[in-house]
This record gives sequence, C-alpha cells and structure tokens, in this order.
Amino acid sequence: MKRYFILGAILLSAVCCFSQGVRKIKITDLEKTIKESKTPMVISFWATFCVPCVEEIPYFQEWVKRYEKDSVKLLLVSLDLQEDYSKIKPFAEKRKFTAPIAWLNETNADYFCPKIDSAWSGAIPATLFVNNKKGYRKFYEEKVPEEKFEKEIMAILGRN
Repeated sequence: MKRYFILGAILLSAVCCFSQGVRKIKITDLEKTIKESKTPMVISFWATFCVPCVEEIPYFQEWVKRYEKDSVKLLLVSLDLQEDYSKIKPFAEKRKFTAPIAWLNETNADYFCPKIDSAWSGAIPATLFVNNKKGYRKFYEEKVPEEKFEKEIMAILGRN
C-alpha cells in the first residue's frame, strides 16, 4: 500500500509539473545540467517583461533547429518573478516558443549570477554558449544579434 501511495505522489507531482510546462529549477540544477551536457547548448536567460529577450528567442530557435543534426540544444531560463510564474507558459505559447523552458527559482542574483559567469551583473538578455566536448564556453550580457548568434553556433560546433 505504501508503495502505491509513493507512486501516486510521484505521478501527481509529475502531472503538475508537466501541466505547467515550465519546470522550476534551482541554480544547482542548472549548473549540473550545464556541466553534464554531452551536446552543445545555448542557454538564454530572459523574462516576459524583457523586450530584447523576447525579440531574440525566435531566431535563436530557428538557428538551433538548423543545427539539430549536430545536437545543438536551446534552453530558455526565465528570470520572471515568482508571482509571474503562471504567466510564462501562456506567454511562450502565444509567441510560439518551442524550446524547453525552465524558471529559475532563485531570488538572490548575487548568488546565482556568478555561478553562470563571474562578470554577470544580472542584466538580461544574457546568453551562455557551451560545448563541454570542445571546452567552449562564452557568455554575453546583451542582446545577441542574429549574425553574432550564427557565428557563435559555428564556434560552439568548432567550425569557425
């Protein structure tokens, strides 16, 4: 009986998470994901209220899709406030964001920013390009223009 209760609780929590569509993560989860990634990754730090963030996501998705055969992955990490968490999924659906979205469940930027890049002030948009197999890691604390994004995809793949 205890086993069924635990299984039911796990399934219920999984359904709750998947119905939201936006996974809640801590910085330690993100650090682990980045460190253990076996494929090239682009991590976009954004928020629903950040116009330049929202403007760059569509072409981030297009370029990553072009290189899906090279296993390039895009992760959208929302830095929206906790009270806006429920707005992220409908906002993303309306704008046809297809990349996985995680919400960073952290409130202290002085704690989480240096874990991504020592120079990150916390400003967004911010983007991290990582390819552990090639020892590549580059961080931008700015809107990344499409031309620069394309060059970074080439660099992350070692084709520059």
